[in-house]
Amino acid sequence: MGKPTGFLEFTRELPSKRPVQERKSDYREFVNVYSGQELNKQSARCMNCGIPFCHSGCPLGNVIPEFNDAVYRQQWQEAYEILTSTNNFPEFTGRICPAPCESACVLGINQPPVAIEEIEKHIIEIAFDKGFVKANPPAVRTGKKVAIVGSGPAGLAAADQLNAAGHTVTVFERDDEPGGLLRYGIPDFKLEKWVVARRVRLLEEAGITFKCNANVGVNVSINDLLREFHAIVLAGGSTIPRDLPIPGRELKGVHFAMDFLKQQNKRVSSLPVEGEDLFATNKNVVVIGGGDTGSDCVGTSNRHKAMSVTQFELMPKPPHSRTSLMPWPTYPMLLKTSSSHEEGADRHWAIATKEFVGDGKGNLKALKTVKLEWKTGEDGRARFTEIPGSEVELPCELALLAMGFVHPQHHGLLKELDVELDERGNVKASEKHYVTNIAKVFTAGDMRRGQSLVVWAISEGRECARKVDEYLVGSSLLERKDQSIIAL
Repeated sequence: MGKPTGFLEFTRELPSKRPVQERKSDYREFVNVYSGQELNKQSARCMNCGIPFCHSGCPLGNVIPEFNDAVYRQQWQEAYEILTSTNNFPEFTGRICPAPCESACVLGINQPPVAIEEIEKHIIEIAFDKGFVKANPPAVRTGKKVAIVGSGPAGLAAADQLNAAGHTVTVFERDDEPGGLLRYGIPDFKLEKWVVARRVRLLEEAGITFKCNANVGVNVSINDLLREFHAIVLAGGSTIPRDLPIPGRELKGVHFAMDFLKQQNKRVSSLPVEGEDLFATNKNVVVIGGGDTGSDCVGTSNRHKAMSVTQFELMPKPPHSRTSLMPWPTYPMLLKTSSSHEEGADRHWAIATKEFVGDGKGNLKALKTVKLEWKTGEDGRARFTEIPGSEVELPCELALLAMGFVHPQHHGLLKELDVELDERGNVKASEKHYVTNIAKVFTAGDMRRGQSLVVWAISEGRECARKVDEYLVGSSLLERKDQSIIAL
């Protein structure tokens, strides 16, 4: 334990950010770093609890008190080794994770929780600066070949683990660069793409092969993969967005959020953009959906210099603090004000969009909306009714649908393989084995569990890799999530 009285002496403080007007003029990350003294104080707040609930709050099972103690003692190699024993890519989670570990922090019962996510990011960046992070090819190869389909966080984690186990890994990515959601879905102002490229280079140096513009089921034959590889991991993510089939949906100006975000990410990386250019410049923008993707659309629209940015959420406004229905240490559904919201957005809750209104020439000019009243029925389920007389028409030239994703793409690879799907349309595979109904074909990440967090995708990739390793050689030395806690 770094400092027994640290949580009594210091309060939670996060690094400063670049001013709003300055950061809205570019797509660079804007969160500054702690000074050495500030980092020391924040790590000192960790209480070294008898039962550290942060372990179970983290989908990866990160051993958080131990790396906080190492940070307090400025033992950077030790901190790095503890952190990376459970997390392949802390430079990603340290930037974009909603930090369920912090919601489970014992100190968070009656004080602000330990700034775990920021400490994690500082550990990995200090480790890169000090030269601790190096490619680590396996000493011996098993002779087994594994194909990973999809290079998002789940695919990258599975590839990293299986390569470490000595298997020869090839990652197939349908886009022109590896990274999946990390590269094309998350804006640069949250995760600059040199961070992704830096990690991909290390994976390549460790012996992993990446094949881009390789769309399995389209221009790459799945039958070839079945013949050439001893195991296949499907990690293509949940990519089919939820639509809003209301009158006017066909109008020019109504787009899925990911199409908008992917275009801008490609522009920032100087990659070619396909299809119609989507810009928010000088437009009244409405983002339909209140999650992280919607927030990313808000931040991107502000950087496009939109005339106005409005965000709708179907659900009622969440509370600012825990209620009796959100007891500690569960992850609470609280009001979240993102950095993009800080930059400017008009937010509305309990709103339903009824119609996209056209200008008579095929272009979107407005939305018709109605306010909702939510009530909980006798069965405990919340339902809404429309409030009479609350209908309004809002000017809008660009509507972005950010209502989440329903399941992976079925046509092509999955249909050709004839894998079994679950009731939600995801690839069916148990969490215990991660194997599909097709021999030697496994699955992990959002393709298996549905739309989720990057940290869950990494966890899925790690656990799936262990099952693949067991399948290939009969047993596995790859670490289970619960082993890291026991070992330390």
